[in-house]
Amino acid sequence: MTDFTDLLDGYARFRSSEYRRHRARWDELSEGQSPRVMVIACSDSRVDPAQVFDTVPGEIFVVRNVANLVPPFETGGGRHGVSAALEFAVTQLEVPEIVVMGHGACGGVHAAVSRRFEGEAPGAGGFIAHWIDMLDEARDRIVAQHGNGPEAIRALELETVRVSIANLRSFPFVAEREAAGKLTLHGAYFGIADGILHVMDGAGAFAPAQSSPNG
Repeated sequence: MTDFTDLLDGYARFRSSEYRRHRARWDELSEGQSPRVMVIACSDSRVDPAQVFDTVPGEIFVVRNVANLVPPFETGGGRHGVSAALEFAVTQLEVPEIVVMGHGACGGVHAAVSRRFEGEAPGAGGFIAHWIDMLDEARDRIVAQHGNGPEAIRALELETVRVSIANLRSFPFVAEREAAGKLTLHGAYFGIADGILHVMDGAGAFAPAQSSPNG
C-alpha cells in the first residue's frame, strides 16, 4: 500500500533519474508550456493519461474528474473547474486537439447505473450523485435497452465520451474553433483489463487504435 512516505521515496528516484534525464526539457518548461493536446480523463488511479499515452512532461494538458465528464456550457452558480480548465486550454494555450478518454471498470459509471448515491447528502455521496446526474438521460436509455448489468455499464462507459464531446460543443469558444478547423475533438476508451485503447470515429463507434507507422 502506497502512502506519503512512499511518494517521497518516489520523488527521490525521480530527482535522480527522470528529472536528470529530461533536465533540458524541464529548463525549457520553466519558461512556459505549449501542449498540443488537452486530455479529459477520469480521476481513477488506474488510468493516468500520461502513462497510457507514454508522454513526456509538457506534452499534454490534463483534466481529470469522476467519469471523465464535461458539463454543458453554463455561466450561473457554482465553481466551474472543468470549464475553467477547458477555457484556459482552448483560448490561452490554443491547443489544436482535445481527447476525452473513458475507461473500463469506471466507478462513477457503476454508481450512475446503480443510483447508489441518489438522495444522499454531501459527504455521503451527494456530490458524486449531483456530478454524475449529467448521465441520467443516457443511463435511462441504456438501462431500458440493456438492463443494469455489465452490458449496460460498458455501454454507459462509452457513452460518457459521447456525452462529454457533445457538451464540449456547447461551449461557444469550442464550437467556433472546431467550425473554423482550428480544433479537433477525439474520443477514446481504455480497457483496464486488456490494456487496449479504443478510438471513436465520426459516427460515435469505437474500435481498437491502430499504431502509427513509427509506433
